[in-house]
Amino acid sequence: MSATSSVIACESCGRRNRVPAVARGIPQCAQCHAPLPWMADADATTFDAVADSSKVAVLLDLWAPWCGPCRTVSPALERLARSNAGRVKLVKVNVDVAPTIAERFGVRGIPTLIVLRRGAVVARQTGASPEPALRAWLDGALRGADQPAGPV
Repeated sequence: MSATSSVIACESCGRRNRVPAVARGIPQCAQCHAPLPWMADADATTFDAVADSSKVAVLLDLWAPWCGPCRTVSPALERLARSNAGRVKLVKVNVDVAPTIAERFGVRGIPTLIVLRRGAVVARQTGASPEPALRAWLDGALRGADQPAGPV
């Protein structure tokens, strides 16, 4: 799997924009300059570039295609990424394809959701939850992720 781009429709004006998996800044609409939802897949070879180098908090979804709860929670995570455009990047990692990433984060069950800031774990939860619970968890994690870290 390589770090590719996706085409996302702007929530503000409807213009379709190509959003790269890896970028130096935060993706914005070419027409109205509103922040765009940022969603990308990663594997062991692309994870550092896609997730660790992100300028915004990363919502990491460690999942597998055979996992029913993983498939259930995925649309809710995409809606959360859309509603938090400019604040969060959703990065999905298939643990069957990238077991080293699962090992790196000590994953024992899936789906495992982790919020990262500059590669550091800010919050984590395992299992599928209803969207309102996920939203509350993410909002709390983002408040913590927005706090300035120690010296860089």
